[in-house]
Amino acid sequence: MTSNNPFDQTRTLLVSLYMTLVGYGVLVGIPVISTAWVTLLGFSEVEVGRVAGADLGGLSAGAVLAAILIAQMNRRVLIVLGLTIAVAANLLCLYFVDYSTVLWLRLLAGLGSGIYTATAVAALGARSNPALAYNLMLFAFAFSQALEMQVLPLLSMNGIYLTFVICFLVTLPFLGWMPTRANAPSEKSVEDKNAAPFQNTPVAAYLPWLGLAAIVVTYVNIGAYWTYIELAALAAEITPEWINQVLVWASFCSIVGCLFATLLSDRFGLGRPLMITLIMMSLIVGMLAFGITDTKLLVSVFTFNLLWIFIDVYQMSTVASVDRSGRFAALMPGAQGLGQIIGPNLAASLLGAELGYFAVFLMCSLAAVLGMLIYGVLYFALSRSEQQATIKI
Repeated sequence: MTSNNPFDQTRTLLVSLYMTLVGYGVLVGIPVISTAWVTLLGFSEVEVGRVAGADLGGLSAGAVLAAILIAQMNRRVLIVLGLTIAVAANLLCLYFVDYSTVLWLRLLAGLGSGIYTATAVAALGARSNPALAYNLMLFAFAFSQALEMQVLPLLSMNGIYLTFVICFLVTLPFLGWMPTRANAPSEKSVEDKNAAPFQNTPVAAYLPWLGLAAIVVTYVNIGAYWTYIELAALAAEITPEWINQVLVWASFCSIVGCLFATLLSDRFGLGRPLMITLIMMSLIVGMLAFGITDTKLLVSVFTFNLLWIFIDVYQMSTVASVDRSGRFAALMPGAQGLGQIIGPNLAASLLGAELGYFAVFLMCSLAAVLGMLIYGVLYFALSRSEQQATIKI
């Protein structure tokens, strides 16, 4: 049976997946990029946290802007707008290398990337099977992350910026593969949308927002850990070659994480696996607060990559489950980006207060615990609602 949904086309899926990989490129490659800012531009560890927070925070702001505009604007125009801003900001970074200017340029680059990425994520969420699309996206991340960890350390700072510019521009020939707008809902579908997913469930109206809040908190941990893990390892006198190999090979744990997350959710639902995963995440990031050795770095980074994908699969699936309309899909990059404003900046403040990496990784651990508690509230509310019959929790 042929789908009337324009977002179900294979070519739309392909261009959307490519765009998410490019749009999340800084997020995925931030350990290497952070080290490059220190070694190639001379930024301090505190300044790196501010710049990373600005870049990833811009992603959040751009995603929110896209979520506001996407219903009214041609999606191809949004993509061009986003990539134009991102390309211009990255090109300007070739010429301006002082901290203050780079800080604002990375915020601008993140803003453009957020518009671009949110449009792609919304296209995945608009498919008839969004959960499958998100799983494919996270599966592809494992390969893009491994590639970035291998290639970016070989490049100069300008080479890193130019790589992002080229990847954004590659989108233009395939712009026609993205539908301009979603189909207007029929009168019947409008009636159904008004009745679901929150019909007769007074608590359900805020469940998607609660899910987004949990994403923010869990990304405080992810953003701080992933921004500073390489710098923390270097400060602990771990050899750069060992760090690079750990980061590259740990990327492939994401593949295993994505596969296992899908299998476990099919059998056990979303709630229990996610809660256990966040407890484990808290432990493996917290272990680095008490010192980093070669073995602890290996265990922590490998497990982090495994659990990171677990968490994203469950988080995206949870939001999709409590918001069947897909209205919140474009806000998920915004929630992730907001967490990554707070995480690196909070870590930078702790380092600026000379509390060291002990405080940074302890903060990461506590953020994972807080995320678990928010999900506990969400699943408790969901279990008491009439949506329990339609969502496997």
